[in-house]
Amino acid sequence: MCDLVIPCRDEAPALPPVLAAVPEGFGAIVVDNGSTDGTADVARAHGARVVSEDAPGYGAAVHAGMLAATAEFVAVIDGDGSMDPADLVPMLQLVRDGDADMAVGRRRPVSSSVWPWHARAGTAALAWTIRRGSSVDIHDLAPMRVCRRQALLDLGVEDRRFGYPLELMRRAAAAKWSIREIDVSYRERAKGTKSKVSGSVRGTVRTIHDFAKVMR
Repeated sequence: MCDLVIPCRDEAPALPPVLAAVPEGFGAIVVDNGSTDGTADVARAHGARVVSEDAPGYGAAVHAGMLAATAEFVAVIDGDGSMDPADLVPMLQLVRDGDADMAVGRRRPVSSSVWPWHARAGTAALAWTIRRGSSVDIHDLAPMRVCRRQALLDLGVEDRRFGYPLELMRRAAAAKWSIREIDVSYRERAKGTKSKVSGSVRGTVRTIHDFAKVMR
């Protein structure tokens, strides 16, 4: 069994197909991070366990999900419909078999419009800083990932906003984790949802600020 944490804020239109695609053996935990569109109700109606986290921020939502999880293995995926939960199956297998401490997805856009060039370039630059300072050969910041729950909590990731994935990868690299990257398809997010990062100037500025704090 693997608990699947899905941090969400106003992702109601995307959740039905995302939850329908959750593979057998994964238990969905939707963390409602201040939604106003009925995300929690939609999640419950489609069989997910719902956890509420009032503190805003991606890291806060993910951490709340980790505390709520009970399975030995945990996975994380965005709730916007841009990635296929089925891709978590081979990731879990790598960790369960001991071939990796953490398996992560490397996004492969299905079209040029899916991932804006500035967001892609920023991610590539941050991944390069991790490769340069460690033996970890990564090219993305683990938008979907699988690892052991207690090992993750023991890393002590502190960021509760958008810097969480970057701090996670830096701490995992410093702890000498074995990290395996798997290519995953990256699609258009569901209609009716909006990116919290690249969907507005404010979101982009806030994310840059959060990343800068982690890099200090």
